[in-house]
Amino acid sequence: MAEQLSGKKFFGKTVYSGITMGNVMVLRGSQERIRRTKIADAEQEIKRVKDAVESAKQQLGELYDKAVKEVGESSAAIFEVHQMMLGDDDYLDAIYHVIRTEMVNAEYAAAITGDNFADMFAGMDDEYMQARSADVKDISARLVRNLSGQGGVDFSTMEPSIIVADDLSPSETVQMDKKKILAFVTVHGSTNSHTAILARMMSIPALIGVPVDLNALQTGMTAIVDGAAGEVIFEPTQTQCSEAEEKIRNEREKIRLLQELKGKKNETSDGRSIDIYANIGSVSDVGYVLENDAGGIGLFRSEFLYLGRNDFPSEEEQFQAYKQVVQTMGKKKVVIRTLDIGSDKQADYFELGKEDNPAMGYRAIRICLKQPEIFKTQLRALLRAAAYGNLSVMYPMIISADEVKQIKTIVAEVEQELKKDEIPYRIPEQGIMIETPAAVMVSDELAELADFFSIGTNDLTQYTLAIDRQNQRLEDFYNPHHKAILRMIQMVVDNAHKCGKWVGICGELGADTALTETFVNMGVDELSVAPPMVLKVREKVRAM
Repeated sequence: MAEQLSGKKFFGKTVYSGITMGNVMVLRGSQERIRRTKIADAEQEIKRVKDAVESAKQQLGELYDKAVKEVGESSAAIFEVHQMMLGDDDYLDAIYHVIRTEMVNAEYAAAITGDNFADMFAGMDDEYMQARSADVKDISARLVRNLSGQGGVDFSTMEPSIIVADDLSPSETVQMDKKKILAFVTVHGSTNSHTAILARMMSIPALIGVPVDLNALQTGMTAIVDGAAGEVIFEPTQTQCSEAEEKIRNEREKIRLLQELKGKKNETSDGRSIDIYANIGSVSDVGYVLENDAGGIGLFRSEFLYLGRNDFPSEEEQFQAYKQVVQTMGKKKVVIRTLDIGSDKQADYFELGKEDNPAMGYRAIRICLKQPEIFKTQLRALLRAAAYGNLSVMYPMIISADEVKQIKTIVAEVEQELKKDEIPYRIPEQGIMIETPAAVMVSDELAELADFFSIGTNDLTQYTLAIDRQNQRLEDFYNPHHKAILRMIQMVVDNAHKCGKWVGICGELGADTALTETFVNMGVDELSVAPPMVLKVREKVRAM
């Protein structure tokens, strides 16, 4: 088998770039078939299920705590979701029903129910619900392991390895000691999956969709994973090893040189400058911002305070989170986006209902203006936190000047409430996100009302090109470099500068170094990117 693989390249989709070489650890999952056995006491089996559920919830709680420390609250939230799914009455009742009606063992009932629910979610039209299929498989597998006493894979004794698997569940990923993981390679998976998100946060080279037969691989064989090239080579030749070693040396030298850029200005050789900020999703992500020497936070996604829970966060809870971020950042600017719930970010307690086209539906500022009591709670927290640091607020999904005027009326009401209650506050700088073609076309009017613009290129691209950015079948048509997008950005910059307002870009395009020079030449004032991209963009600017 190994001889047949020697030096052969397998290609996949890059989740996180980088290059590494080392020994392979193959994870094939449990090979033991779950047996169906007759039982005499159904209630005893149901008690076993309940005990296993409680154990699973405790395990998931421990995983959540570990994940928060390693990858931040937003990425760790999946384990809270798994805890909630384990307590779902429909799921548990289905297991109990199988036990009682078929008089079978708990392991078999849990496995069958898990398969049924996973198939049900996978068959739904909604992509968010389809993604829950993998979550159901994960929690069902955990339940079966607890019932059978198998436990999970012990990663604590492994040597530094390239993990190769059919797929990796979030719980498997977060249990791994990232110091011992050289790379991830999976046969299946999605770039939008929770596992892919965790891999990126852990800065580990990763490939998905690699068409390799796991049965042809052996733990201990050597492999090269090149994330930039999107390839993995098993049992590489001496020449391939030498080439990889040279690439690894070059990669390390690039990282070393990037570190030398800390403390340097984001300035071209002829004196033009641009601010480079960072995007984050939780309070714990602030460490990544400081570690990568970002000039501030250009996008704090406040909706993550609303996800993975059963009820709205209180004013005090939000205030403490915002206050902690601005205090930690000191004098550096922190731009907090008001909640952008809806579309692919759902929270059941909002009761948004089913929509045929949620990306164009009831979301973001539309929820805030229709349900001002939710909006006011967040605004109170933001205005209070603004008294403790350099906080700015921006409003998403704006399409008209009338919306901005409505927002200002509500902010004025909140200000009067805080003043009446004698609570310290400050009216912060208030900007709007430009992420719809409508906002682009009336950006001259909007610039007179807003203190700044932040261009959300992800949504702006999908709305302009009429392409769902979550639809993998349309990837060949999705072109964020489209002339229409670049012309829109230039129009927004020009209209903002006429009114003396600054403009930032906080979408994925901001981190696209192929466009950094274009953005500087356009006059964009600020780019907000994922923390690991800060120094790479700075390098690009300084090379101009």
